[in-house]
Amino acid sequence: MQKLYDEMKMRIEATKKLDRIPDYIRKQHKGFCEWDFVTNKRDHQTILQIRVSSRISNGPIILNLDCDMYSNNSKSIKYSLCIFMDEEKGDEIAYIQFPQKFNNLTKNDIYGCSLRVTQQLELAGLDANGGPMYIGTGCFHRREALCGKQYEKNYKVDWKKLNDTKANESTSLLEETCKVLASCTFEHNTPWGNEMGLKYGILVEDIITGLSIKCRGWKSMYLNPEREGFLGVAPTTLLQLLVQHTRWAEGHLQIFLSRYCSLVYGYKRIPLKLRLAYCPFNLWAANCLATLYYVVVPCLCLLKGFSLYQAPGWYHLYMLPWYTMHIALVNSYGAEAHSEVGAMIKGLVVQENNFILLCLLSNHLEAIRLTFALTAKVSDVNVSKRYEQELIEFGATSPMFDILATLAMLNLFGSFGAIKKVILDADEDFKVLDQFGLQILLCLVLATINLPVYQALFFRKDNGKMPSSVTYKSIIFALLACTVAMY
Repeated sequence: MQKLYDEMKMRIEATKKLDRIPDYIRKQHKGFCEWDFVTNKRDHQTILQIRVSSRISNGPIILNLDCDMYSNNSKSIKYSLCIFMDEEKGDEIAYIQFPQKFNNLTKNDIYGCSLRVTQQLELAGLDANGGPMYIGTGCFHRREALCGKQYEKNYKVDWKKLNDTKANESTSLLEETCKVLASCTFEHNTPWGNEMGLKYGILVEDIITGLSIKCRGWKSMYLNPEREGFLGVAPTTLLQLLVQHTRWAEGHLQIFLSRYCSLVYGYKRIPLKLRLAYCPFNLWAANCLATLYYVVVPCLCLLKGFSLYQAPGWYHLYMLPWYTMHIALVNSYGAEAHSEVGAMIKGLVVQENNFILLCLLSNHLEAIRLTFALTAKVSDVNVSKRYEQELIEFGATSPMFDILATLAMLNLFGSFGAIKKVILDADEDFKVLDQFGLQILLCLVLATINLPVYQALFFRKDNGKMPSSVTYKSIIFALLACTVAMY
């Protein structure tokens, strides 16, 4: 499967370089000949050899994968069929979701793409509440559930009857039928996109599709074998990651504010605990409000001389290790706490992972317009080399980088103010620590988290550094904010 995937990738890249379909491919697929009569690449006839499974095989189980993913475990089908064909619970399962894994992660996963807590704990924990959400890839679907069938109690599948289904149509007739089914206009004025198949109109259509299936009485199951079932390609630059997370965050928030909100759409259809389980994911973007407070307000109040947290000095000394560990757990690997101590220690050593929390903040603040953006997965040689060396890629201009750099500079200036306050205003009774101890600690920790940003702003010489325009804007905006706070 890996070999076939690599060959397909080479064919696509060759076609892109030639800016036309190579002759040997045109000879293999006669459908390409029809493209000679169109002038718009978005307006062409359907390739006849496309697999429209409902007419060609009508198999009861459908495997859904992203185009950049491939099978890594030949037993994935066997495992899934064992669940679907289980005599006690199998008939109520609509889909089996595998975790989304990647084959190009660095040793310390500098962008936190593995989403360890979500993949290993949260989705698995949803099995007790009716099953995990559908995440758009790595999923085996029961065809009739995906096509809108309502689950009924005591429903049983006659696998033998399904296996005996045969098509009696000729090849030419089947091709013409599939050509109509595969066209972009076939779904107009039909239940497709509404009651059948994937639902349209939401950036994360997979989430509402899975929710709709469960609201029809079906359940799902999470399957995470020791050997990864499917592997894909993770983003290799920070901007790619932020674009991807922006789309996810926007889509989830869009769901929460629409009629598909699990609390409303699932009312009297699915258990309350399952409706509530969707909410933390749907409110992912709203986390930026709390993050924004802790990143900005304590720092500015410290410069102003306003104490937010007051406690005896001994209390701060006692709680210092707990504060440090808590902040490290929250920030390492993109605000994802590790379930493995060894992985957590690696995340603390490689500080690039720790500042992803602030990247997510800038991502959420950028998420103003609800538009669909594709995540680019292609990188040039130099970018790939820096990724393998675990150097974070900042080499692009983006409002998200402006926000990230400004917040980093704000906490750097706040740290300077904290050091000045401790040195100049120190006394024997530790009154400074009593008043500002936690704020000082918070500023210093945030400045430490942002070390990779400071390196990209001032010290790195490669093309992955922050653009000069971002550096200038971040310094000006941060100084302006500090000046307003102090005076």
